[in-house]
Amino acid sequence: MVIKTILLSLTAAFLFFSCESTVNVGNREVSNENADTSLLVESYNVIDPVVNEYLKDELAPIRANFKRINSIDIKDCSLVLEKELNETSEGGEARFYYWNSKLEKIVVRRYAETGQSLSEFYLLNGELSFVLERTCNYNRPIYYDSTMMKENDDTEAFDPQKAETLEDRSYFSKGKMIHAIASGDCGAPFNQEYLDMEEKRLKSQLTILTNMVETK
Repeated sequence: MVIKTILLSLTAAFLFFSCESTVNVGNREVSNENADTSLLVESYNVIDPVVNEYLKDELAPIRANFKRINSIDIKDCSLVLEKELNETSEGGEARFYYWNSKLEKIVVRRYAETGQSLSEFYLLNGELSFVLERTCNYNRPIYYDSTMMKENDDTEAFDPQKAETLEDRSYFSKGKMIHAIASGDCGAPFNQEYLDMEEKRLKSQLTILTNMVETK
């Protein structure tokens, strides 16, 4: 029996790229001929909802920066760079958005046979401010068609409409992660050990990503 859902690894320790290019800024979504249809849509013209009153004042400038950046039409970017990622068999890409020659946003899309993920990194005054991570887990691998379903006496074939999407939001202030909201929770505070662990993971990803364009 095939496992129904396998979580995508969001660790970026093995990020590699094969080419760099500027992007047609008239097209917000990136297509990948080696992957299935992109089910996760990049944030545009949206706000970060207030789940409860916890750290409301501290989170306000982070949310304002998120709204400001994702409301900018990419046609107005001074530069958009793209790097191809080869960490999975289905590939992926990272986009680097510059306004007034300053890097403000990085969007990373990864594809796998069992799902896809979209990670958005937002910077404020050159420091990490907010990270939005979405993971879409398929009901079956993309190659699992009706023939394989019957051969395995299964009841389902791959169906993107049955995919499960999880979402995590991470908030940073003055270089420290101060809050997190995980998919399905009520926004209650996580303990400091968890925040420290997530801060290390996300900053490590950001370092790897920024090194891609700094060393071009």
